[in-house]
Amino acid sequence: MAAEKGSAFLLKIGDGESPAGYTTIAGLRTTQMSINGEPVVITNKDSGGWRQLLSGAGVRSVSVSGAGVFTGSDAENRMKNHALGGTIDAFELSFESGEKMQGDFLISRLDYSGDFNGERSYTMSLESSGAVINA
Repeated sequence: MAAEKGSAFLLKIGDGESPAGYTTIAGLRTTQMSINGEPVVITNKDSGGWRQLLSGAGVRSVSVSGAGVFTGSDAENRMKNHALGGTIDAFELSFESGEKMQGDFLISRLDYSGDFNGERSYTMSLESSGAVINA
């Protein structure tokens, strides 16, 4: 696998249509994704002292976070409205290789900050709701 630029790791928000069209969330400077799996332990007396896990079972989730400079784009305003309303919407992560991951996410945290002589910035966290797929 070839190295990829971090600037090509984009977070996009859906337009509310079916099928969804996606718009890049402007101003993002950093993006991070975590794929989480909560295993189901099936260890028993016959395990020989080693933990055993059940393949394909448990709870899987994807967490996404990002930080950037507020630009007032339509995508950022849509994100803010979803955070205020607790609305789940389609999001897409795209990578330089052309790989894409799509799924429904809830904005679990949205923070704005600013100082006297600087830009208004934000950080946000998203949690998956349902399956996240490679598109």
